[in-house]
Amino acid sequence: MSNTSKHRILVVDDEPSVRGSLAGLLNDAGYDVTTAQHGFDALLQLRSATPDVIISDLNMPQMSGFEFLSVVRRRFPEIPVVAVSGAYKSGDCVPGGVIADAFFAKGQHHPDELLRTVAELIRTSVARAMNHHRQSAPVWIPRNGKDSKGVPYIVLTCTECLRSFPLSVLREDVQEIQQTPCLFCTTPVRYIIDFSLSVSSPKHDITAETTGD
Repeated sequence: MSNTSKHRILVVDDEPSVRGSLAGLLNDAGYDVTTAQHGFDALLQLRSATPDVIISDLNMPQMSGFEFLSVVRRRFPEIPVVAVSGAYKSGDCVPGGVIADAFFAKGQHHPDELLRTVAELIRTSVARAMNHHRQSAPVWIPRNGKDSKGVPYIVLTCTECLRSFPLSVLREDVQEIQQTPCLFCTTPVRYIIDFSLSVSSPKHDITAETTGD
């Protein structure tokens, strides 16, 4: 792969073996690679250096990849991201509710596919950044419990007026971006209710030479 040494990749995964495998794969392809063990670690690193691409696992302690990628889209919309997980059977598209530009299914695709995805994201990064800036990033919302009537609710903070307001929800396990007008200024607020606990990821060697389950 040509000119990859000019590009920096940040790999975020709580499993040391996966971080090492990914870092080795990308280093061998000529990229400059740094790693982080979870979302908070990655955000700390982003204070001092901005990578060209972020590759992040979804199931991690402290800060899940779901929440981390939502923060990245809001604070660093110019960085393209690849979500990685073994919890989904198909890697042909980004799963609903995952704020990423691409998806790589652990243990189901050849590692060369990941390299092709990274190269494509770098090639189209300018256009993607423009699209990300045009549309407000969804907010990742924790489950807040139930009100006095037993109805589940969440608390949203408007990204425009910064006021917070409660919102009753019929379902808390919806794995997709939702939208509601702000109670105060009517600005559309896009949000995702935390569903990470309902997504479990089996252990896989991400660089395994297989495309099967």
